[in-house]
Amino acid sequence: MEMFDLIQMVAKVLLVLGVCLGVLPFIIWFERRGASWMQGRVGPNRVGPFGLMQPLADVIKFLSKEEFSPREVNKFYYYLAPIVALIAPICALAVIPFGSKAIIDGKEVILQIAPMDTGIIFILAFAGLEVYPVILAGWASKNKYSVLGALRGSAQIVSYEISMGLALLSMLIVYGTFSPQEMVTWQSGTFLGFLPSWGVFVNPIGAMVFWIAIFAETNRLPFDLPEGESELVAGYHLEYGAMKFALFFMAEYVAMIMASAFISTMFFGGYSLLPGMAEAVNFISNHFGFLETGRQNVKAFFEFISIFTKVSFFMFVFIWVRWTLPRFRFDQLMDLGWKILFPLSLINLVGVTIAVYFLNQ
Repeated sequence: MEMFDLIQMVAKVLLVLGVCLGVLPFIIWFERRGASWMQGRVGPNRVGPFGLMQPLADVIKFLSKEEFSPREVNKFYYYLAPIVALIAPICALAVIPFGSKAIIDGKEVILQIAPMDTGIIFILAFAGLEVYPVILAGWASKNKYSVLGALRGSAQIVSYEISMGLALLSMLIVYGTFSPQEMVTWQSGTFLGFLPSWGVFVNPIGAMVFWIAIFAETNRLPFDLPEGESELVAGYHLEYGAMKFALFFMAEYVAMIMASAFISTMFFGGYSLLPGMAEAVNFISNHFGFLETGRQNVKAFFEFISIFTKVSFFMFVFIWVRWTLPRFRFDQLMDLGWKILFPLSLINLVGVTIAVYFLNQ
């Protein structure tokens, strides 16, 4: 590997990790302030202006807490579970493109950590790992509430993965590729002459099923049965504290970021420019007299802003839904997955397959 290739790879990894982990404190702060606003409370407002330093205080608290583990736990799997929970969504982010390309020193840099033609398979492989930390944490804790939470979580994730996979398969038939870059390129045009040709407009039923399943996959309300405080105290991570619990806490938000980036790429054009951004690229390029290289780099910057905006929107939706909808009962959750989403996604898959077949004739 040439030195330039190594440097650009390290730079992309640091950029994605820096943005992903750097925004976590602000997401946590925003979720708390949003909850207080929706519920007529004050929220964090003591540590720093508007309580902005509260997440930093929480980090210090987690770091300074005593590292304790129950005597009867299976040590290896007990410590392995939070590590897998955090690493899996971070690895899945490696194939999410955050721009087309930048030109540095006359060389093209693909704005994707690991460009690969089978990127969607890679994402699904690591997203599928999310069930393992739930099972491992519950079983290794040797606590009946943790075991019940793990059973709930595994049943929920496996059930909704089927509907999510069928919705995803319907879009793979439309795009005709497993490459996230090519999917974004496919969505760069217009649909019906005035709509962006985003997957959500081409296949709205698939987008709706996928979006609902994403909530279940990330264990967010109203699908947070595996950690329901009113029934299971804290569910599968009941016996975790200090930095071990902090890893689970971080993993939930990183999984939300990964899920938001995934749905943005699949159904909302990914890094394709939002309305008005193309004009901004042209204005800046013409104002500063940029040639082709400069214009491409300006475009890459706005592409990054575009997907960052879309991911931020879906993160806001995650938070909004959490403090708006009540938690399902477990039988309602399973009924929704098996009796509504599964047949709906199956019918949608058949319909999309037939439509694509006749349109390609």
